[in-house]
Amino acid sequence: MRIVIITGLSGSGKSTAVKALEDEGFFCLDNLPVSLVTTFTELVEHSREDIKDVALVMDIRSRDFIKGYDQVFQAIASAGHSVKIFYFDATDEVLIRRFSETRRRHPALEGASVPEGIRFERDQLAGLRRIATAIIDTSEMNVHRLKEVVIGLVKGGEGALEMQVNLQSFGFRYGLPLESDLVMDVRFLPNPYFVPELRHFSGLEPGVRDYVLKQKETVVFLERFRDMLEFLLPGYRREGKSYLSVSIGCTGGRHRSVAIAEELYHYFRQRNVNIKISHRDIEKGLG
Repeated sequence: MRIVIITGLSGSGKSTAVKALEDEGFFCLDNLPVSLVTTFTELVEHSREDIKDVALVMDIRSRDFIKGYDQVFQAIASAGHSVKIFYFDATDEVLIRRFSETRRRHPALEGASVPEGIRFERDQLAGLRRIATAIIDTSEMNVHRLKEVVIGLVKGGEGALEMQVNLQSFGFRYGLPLESDLVMDVRFLPNPYFVPELRHFSGLEPGVRDYVLKQKETVVFLERFRDMLEFLLPGYRREGKSYLSVSIGCTGGRHRSVAIAEELYHYFRQRNVNIKISHRDIEKGLG
């Protein structure tokens, strides 16, 4: 069987991940005591049901899990099963806001505040985070994006899809995209914002695109950055990475980063790379 362990911080999106895996045909079980995992896998193995994919949600709610997960994961792997650990995370500020919106109490510490519960949970799960197959930071993800990432991980893991590259533009003014694997700063390029007839258009417009792409610096940069990505992508694939996030940033995320991201997107799409593009701040920023 392929067994995916869904774990991580409370409020980080584990329930959404489970729903996504259920839609993909996984048999999902929430809060199974770690002492019963081996028994559970044996029962499934010998049942008449043809169950190949299993997702188990295991977290701070079961205190025995923290003490015994390592030996149990090794045991089921030794029995011939594939074990993947998806660790879900988010910033403290986002987690606090999510608990405030839902009015839930944090499950980690009885009677403690939400910030205290988060700190305790982070400490208790630190060892598990270190051995995780994938760490998924959901701070800036909506439900649809989170499901897309989870499905990409499981499909990539079984070789159904090539590694997915998510290319996005953003503005440094609004902060780094937290899910980024690679970040490229293109603020060194001439800025269309200072050209009056281009200022109010985005990098999707031909005039802005041509202004950015025809600069001597841009021509040299694109050649070298494409070469670097063409060198890196096969290496990430060999290491089994299912999802790679490449973020291109300028000041406001509207002009230079958009034009550069679009150019890279079309270049790699023509080379049959499984790539998607988004522009996080295109409606917000200038520059």
